[in-house]
Amino acid sequence: MRIGIISDTHGLLRPEALSALRGADHVLHAGDIGGEEVLAELRAIAPVTAVAGNIDGFRCGDAGETARVMLDGVRFYLTHILDRPRHPRPEVQTELRRDPADVVVFGHSHLPHDEVLGSVRFVNPASAGPRRFDYPVSVAMLEVRKGRVISSRFLPLDARSEGALARHMNQLSSRG
Repeated sequence: MRIGIISDTHGLLRPEALSALRGADHVLHAGDIGGEEVLAELRAIAPVTAVAGNIDGFRCGDAGETARVMLDGVRFYLTHILDRPRHPRPEVQTELRRDPADVVVFGHSHLPHDEVLGSVRFVNPASAGPRRFDYPVSVAMLEVRKGRVISSRFLPLDARSEGALARHMNQLSSRG
């Protein structure tokens, strides 16, 4: 099963993002959606599980502040603001202790992240919306099968983002 991951569209759903997500069996949006029309366009590709971000007032259509979904035996937890994977917000820590997840999907920082800590994978696809600083614009794709993540890859949405993905990957861990 292919899981497309997108975040921080801020109301801009680039044609390149739609193309990159084609073929996904399910799409996860990690917040700062920027309008229900973004979710509607994504739903034309595949079922969507989404969380709203701070620009959405943590509410956008049926997207609230957090979400959970199990896909092919893999437990996903979505939140927009995580802080850092090694030091998640206390609310996230409490939620994961109460009900563990295999993959935590988050956004907000616009920085790409893919790191396994203990038995939990933390994924931030970076921003797919308006460019911020020299950060990449990208989405991520996970392949899951029978309760396991088989592979993950980041898909840059323009040529400039190829190098930016490498430069900025997992910076949230190097900051603490």
